Amino acid sequence: MPELVFFSGTMDCGKSTLALQIEHNRSARGLVGMIFTRNDRAGEGKLSSRLGLVTDAVEVAEAQDLYAYLVDHLSQGRRADYVIADEAQFLAPAQIDQLARVVDDLGLDVYAFGITTDFRSKLFPGSQRLVELADRVEVLQVEALCWCGARATHNARTIDGEMVVEGAQVVVGDVNHSAGEVGYEVLCRRHHRRRMTAASARAAALSPDVLPVSPA
Repeated sequence: MPELVFFSGTMDCGKSTLALQIEHNRSARGLVGMIFTRNDRAGEGKLSSRLGLVTDAVEVAEAQDLYAYLVDHLSQGRRADYVIADEAQFLAPAQIDQLARVVDDLGLDVYAFGITTDFRSKLFPGSQRLVELADRVEVLQVEALCWCGARATHNARTIDGEMVVEGAQVVVGDVNHSAGEVGYEVLCRRHHRRRMTAASARAAALSPDVLPVSPA
């Protein structure tokens, strides 16, 4: 039976790499996929991995009907044996409903990949709808690590290494960024709560003791 599967995790845990692997495995068997994405780091109409792999994709517009897009594609005699939706957290809840309809009415497997929560540890609307509708939710087993070595569970937005907790939910950035740019970092819950990034932890380690230490 076709399924809607949601592969979730933090940033930097290999979601897009897995999406590209699924595409490779199926295309090598002669299957043809439809790849959707939105706001990929590599630019419009691309599905990319931090490992350097990239492929073409359909850039999803804000109000685009994904079910209608697939129906039109198939009615023109073109193939689509499965669907991959990367950066699915950026899709609207209505578009997630459309992907579920693709599974139920068109009989295609849909593999959605996305971050569950934003930099404020709040659910993305698209991810919330996927959790509600998916036949399966798979948490990726490649664990991203906080700077302290613990399992990273939260995404932090940073500017000059300092964590920020206000602003628009969607600001495109990456875990690799230049100083002064909006960037992202994965943290464990403890350090997300304390707003302690790798940069602020290094600064704290280099700070002098608050109280002078007297010689023995």
